[in-house]
Amino acid sequence: MRILHTSDWHLGRSFHREDLLGHQGAFIDHLLEVVESERVDVVVVSGDVYDRALPHVDAVTLADEAFSRLAASRARVVVSSGNHDSARRLGFGSRLMDAAGVFVRTDASTVGTPVVLGDRHGDVAIHAIPYLDPSALLHPWGLGHRSHEAALSEAMARVRADLAARPPSTRSVVLAHAFVAGATPSESERDISVGGVSRVATSVFDGIDYTALGHLHGPHVLSDALRYSGSPLAYSFSEADQAKGAWLVELGATGVSSATWISSPVPRRLSRITGTLTQLLEDASLADVEQHWVQATLTDERRPARAMEQLRRRFPHTLVLQFPTPPAEPAAPTRPATGTSDHTIALDFVRHVRGSAATDAETALLQEAVDACCHDPDQDVLVGVPSGRAGEAT
Repeated sequence: MRILHTSDWHLGRSFHREDLLGHQGAFIDHLLEVVESERVDVVVVSGDVYDRALPHVDAVTLADEAFSRLAASRARVVVSSGNHDSARRLGFGSRLMDAAGVFVRTDASTVGTPVVLGDRHGDVAIHAIPYLDPSALLHPWGLGHRSHEAALSEAMARVRADLAARPPSTRSVVLAHAFVAGATPSESERDISVGGVSRVATSVFDGIDYTALGHLHGPHVLSDALRYSGSPLAYSFSEADQAKGAWLVELGATGVSSATWISSPVPRRLSRITGTLTQLLEDASLADVEQHWVQATLTDERRPARAMEQLRRRFPHTLVLQFPTPPAEPAAPTRPATGTSDHTIALDFVRHVRGSAATDAETALLQEAVDACCHDPDQDVLVGVPSGRAGEAT
């Protein structure tokens, strides 16, 4: 059985306000091409189909198109929900979709009931475990403590109970959406810690022929039978150096016989560049990244004026401009003494947040701003009108 393991599509997500829906659509096209060219029997999606619980209508349209096209392909499809998905919304119509060969599992009550498919070696029981909220399951499942490991351990106990009742030749596949120890997160995954306890031991999945993990956006091989596919697109600059794609897993008579990495198309590469503004604008070695999405870190002692505007003349797809954190933050300005002028307070603030004094031009501009906000000495003064009746004067 040939299994294509993918996860974390995050349909509807943007990248620093750049719309990614077209790129996500290109990934779906690629996915269908791989299904046909690699003779895939089953596509498994290990959670986070959508980026949010209430996905945009265009994201829903793309998901509908993806599942419809997969249903018409040579492959069956097994999908579990992730922590970004609304289990109820993603799972709507799941019983109807079963008939089309698209098996969507989002309800914790179905844990332990697999999708059973077969090949020439016999049955394959695919247990799609949706994202499990330990707080919601603490009492219904009688968990000993509130953690992801406790919830997944109970889920796997139910999976093993099902497998124990099947013929010994039955092979097992599990989909799970979790942070498993030994893998490294990036900046774009939503924190799923519960009281600081989010990691799950790899031993929770011992004895399973193949476990298709989701949640982390980078691919990880924790063992031959335990892998993350990661997301098909980069969703933060921390993922700039990550490979993006899916695992093509060959399941033989006794377990995984091979696993091949299938790269997904890269719509635009990501680059992180660092230096002074002049260095970045003049460095010939950066020619290759001019059309990349760019995160620029400027090391100038003084923050240059119109830095983003200047960067985008050479790097038109610069999305993030940042400055390194100084080694030690300057001490917060003390409460100004009575009688300190507003202009002096403003200059102290500039010095605090920037680490250097305002220029002469900035000092003059701040003086103008302060003067514009002060009491106007030339305004009319009503003489002989009690202050409580000033509004009655004409």
